[in-house]
Amino acid sequence: MLPTQDTSQSGLWAGHPKGSAAYRRLLAALAFAGVATFAQLYSTQAVLPIMATDLRITAAEAALTISLATVGLAITVIPWSFLADRIGRVRAMTLGISAATVLGLLAPLAATFPILLGLRLLEGMALGGIPAIAIAYLNEEVHKAHAALAAGTYVAGTTLGGLAGRLVAGPVGELWGWRAAAFAVSGLAAAAAVLFLILVPKARGFTPARASGFRGAARTLGGHLRNPRLLALYVQAFLLMGGFVAVYNYLGFRLSGDPFGLPATVISLIFVAYLSGTVTSRLAGGLTLRFGRRTILLAGILLMAAGLALTLTQVLVLILAGLLVFTGGFFAAHSIGAGWTGGIATTGRAQASSLYNLAYYLGSSAIGWAGGLVFQSFGWTALALTVIGLACTTAVITAVVHPGSGAGQANPGQLGPGQLGPGEAKQAC
Repeated sequence: MLPTQDTSQSGLWAGHPKGSAAYRRLLAALAFAGVATFAQLYSTQAVLPIMATDLRITAAEAALTISLATVGLAITVIPWSFLADRIGRVRAMTLGISAATVLGLLAPLAATFPILLGLRLLEGMALGGIPAIAIAYLNEEVHKAHAALAAGTYVAGTTLGGLAGRLVAGPVGELWGWRAAAFAVSGLAAAAAVLFLILVPKARGFTPARASGFRGAARTLGGHLRNPRLLALYVQAFLLMGGFVAVYNYLGFRLSGDPFGLPATVISLIFVAYLSGTVTSRLAGGLTLRFGRRTILLAGILLMAAGLALTLTQVLVLILAGLLVFTGGFFAAHSIGAGWTGGIATTGRAQASSLYNLAYYLGSSAIGWAGGLVFQSFGWTALALTVIGLACTTAVITAVVHPGSGAGQANPGQLGPGQLGPGEAKQAC
């Protein structure tokens, strides 16, 4: 077991209360970190059809620019978490976001497609230093009563980052090509990274951990993987994120073809649906105080399936409405899962969050790419039904592993990140 001590639990540091200046600065800093991270990570998504045409590659090959970046992130989130235990959360995030910004500015200059893929992989590895650490940092620095709400606010910032990157890339890509689009997004991310560095408060709830060696690390990770509640959240992250990325990767190809024939600039506007995630991720954190995390998580998954069902039609308005509902449901579920992970784990929180992110981005890489094979072979209907199946599987796992009791009303004002909401008190591990 990793010997990291959370001083907020020992009584030395209770965390920044909601409404304080430091609380607002922390959330603003993490929001800008989310913009820098997710604008870069998915910077090519809005211009995948343009890239495929320009480089004469298939849709699935173009999507490798997304998948390899997320693979890079996935394989480094755990090493980043252990590094953060040694050198501090803020310093580790600073290193990651700075390296990613430089690599992001180099990627559009790649002379060949393989070089581009290599730079995207390295960029993803650098970006692993943000999501691997942000939730652990948040749980240590924010008062426990407001940790779920703060986590939802952070996730809302990540949606704004993803949206901003795509909205910039689409019009620029149509006018000047995908390279110019990628460079423009990297410039946006660089500005957000600078604001993060300016605003992020000094950590007060962090105590450096002694190096535990390979065996100690394995014990920490193994303990999390043997916890069925954490394991269920990791499965949720893998399946839901994989399906989410697959939908956004290939919906642009569907809308650019018959019978819609939409141009890249218009297609990039589908990412405005991310604004629904900005709203629902923060709203979901607040609703947990009233209904409990399990209920809100299941509601988010249900919204995903219902929204995706609307995209099976040939009516553009219904497709867009369905995408809005689907996106809002996904980010509501994700904000609950991400925040709950740091709450269930009483030790090795950075590693627990890193395992969540590992599953999250492996799903993005594997299912996000494999969805292209389904789309190319069988069309949009098959892809949408596959993702609905993944959502339903996740809902069943969630309902079984996190059963509601219907009893035990927790005091909302007393809820911490590791405590359960109304109807869940008897299920605490």
